[in-house]
Amino acid sequence: MIALSLAEIASVVGGQTYDIPDPSVQITGPVVRDSREVEPGSLFVAFVGERVDGHDFAAQVVAGGATAVLASRPVGVPSIVVDDVQAALGALARHVVQRLGATLVALTGSAGKTSTKDLIAQVLRRKAPTVFTPGSLNNEIGLPLTALSATEETKFLVLEMGARGIGHIRYLAELTPPRVGLVLNVGTAHIGEFGGREQIAQAKGELVEGLPEEGAAILNADDPLVRAMASRTKARVLLFGESGEADVRAENVRLTESGQPSFTLHTPSGASDVTMRLYGEHHVSNALAAAAVAHELGMSADEIAVALSEAGSLSRWRMEVTERPDGVTVVNDAYNANPESMRAALRALAAMGGASRARGGRTWAVLGKMAELGDEALAEHDAVGRLAVRLNVSKLVAVGGREASWLQLGAYNEGSWGEESVHVSDAQAAVDLLRNELRPGDVVLVKASRSVGLEWVAQALLEGAEGEVAAR
Repeated sequence: MIALSLAEIASVVGGQTYDIPDPSVQITGPVVRDSREVEPGSLFVAFVGERVDGHDFAAQVVAGGATAVLASRPVGVPSIVVDDVQAALGALARHVVQRLGATLVALTGSAGKTSTKDLIAQVLRRKAPTVFTPGSLNNEIGLPLTALSATEETKFLVLEMGARGIGHIRYLAELTPPRVGLVLNVGTAHIGEFGGREQIAQAKGELVEGLPEEGAAILNADDPLVRAMASRTKARVLLFGESGEADVRAENVRLTESGQPSFTLHTPSGASDVTMRLYGEHHVSNALAAAAVAHELGMSADEIAVALSEAGSLSRWRMEVTERPDGVTVVNDAYNANPESMRAALRALAAMGGASRARGGRTWAVLGKMAELGDEALAEHDAVGRLAVRLNVSKLVAVGGREASWLQLGAYNEGSWGEESVHVSDAQAAVDLLRNELRPGDVVLVKASRSVGLEWVAQALLEGAEGEVAAR
């Protein structure tokens, strides 16, 4: 964080100082909420969680080098006490962002946020120092913590924004007002909480409503609900997609033998060829979104194409492709799942299967529950099972309870019989099955919602260890 005195912080957040002999002392380290991340000069933010109360660690973090604690009650060590720690953290983030003068880029969407954010960051940091959301810390706590990690040298701040209801993104955008707002898509992730795609669109569009006139709203030309958001902003609109009307678009899209997308990137400043290191055709849309942001911020088509071609995955368990010594390829995409991302992952698996079949290998889809789908859950799981059959996935392993049975039912109804699909009770059963059945040349996709914990299946397959899957 930029250096601020404890007195200034207290003034910004409307707090009262306790046990601070010299209020002019500055915070020179990071702002953290995890006691394990404390460094000399840190400000520790004490949240009260369901299981852990950060206030209980106050003495420990100060002994470990923290300068002070942001708390909701006196803790016996240097502290700034406020009524609402979360609101105070947000106020501090807004103050720092206003002081920085960095260009803020914010993005949201139902699917692909984290992968696209990682691409944007990798492209922009070729131009200037860039700070971006780590992983998926995109809520009212993670977003201000990311903003507070910026320094005086930061020129671009890339912030992912998530939402679980109307008003969430508006709140985040008020904390850290962006100049560039990107909306990727409107899908069915969290549809059970929102109530419908129109409600999801209403929530996602809050991002562009707050953009300044001199800002830019970057919208997906291929998604009608996103494209319609142009009427909700006073900022200039830039469209991306495969549509001929898009300002930033892709032509000649194809997949390499290993399933990596290749295309010709067209921007208002020129055209250039891209071949990505990432896997799956769905990354084309993510790449175009990143290219539109980079174009808006002054990069040429050639600069963008080189950066996109060299970009990798920065976040765990998102289409992580690893080949074992015995020739089995494990695709760990188990961080999360919704119908859109599940379909994209299956298509990527099918594309990768072309090369594997030439070596006598098979494709395996190890799939679990997609959470928060509400009344759409049965239909969406059934549809994913059907798609696996249509894509000629060799083996479907449905893992878990009711939702997994729906996956297998969809496969059956689409014409999958015999041993082409199987329903197993848990991750351990899936590992046991796969260890007995896998052979050189096979490609295994592992994917489910985060709560299912299927990353342990991928981990066990890569470790090749005997015994049980590690407890979560």
